[in-house]
Amino acid sequence: QVQLVESGGGLVQAGGSLTLSCAASGLTFSTYDMAWFRQSPGKEREFVAGIGWSLGTLYAEFVKGRFTISRDNSAKTASLQMDSVEIGDTAVYYCGAGRRRLLGRDWYQTAAYGYWGHGTQVTVSA
Repeated sequence: QVQLVESGGGLVQAGGSLTLSCAASGLTFSTYDMAWFRQSPGKEREFVAGIGWSLGTLYAEFVKGRFTISRDNSAKTASLQMDSVEIGDTAVYYCGAGRRRLLGRDWYQTAAYGYWGHGTQVTVSA
């Protein structure tokens, strides 16, 4: 049974930092493309950052230069380092594992991900 478990969310002041972690089990982690999405109340789930099995990375424009995605295949974890957070970063953050090799626009489509965690809440205060 595949499980993705996010952790590390919480309350942080604007301008601060937070590190999210996604622990995977039940899958050959090193062969999966992984990504972080987020969802705010009343909005659709949106792509934040992705890291491929080959370690290539992709970021949404609104987090470029502020967030860093990484993975540790031996530990089966994917992480999101969030720096210079803004109030607009407040959301539930989800970890996803791709159904297949993700190419181009696949990365941004929730339907391209076969497994999701339950999410971790990030709240940024002024």
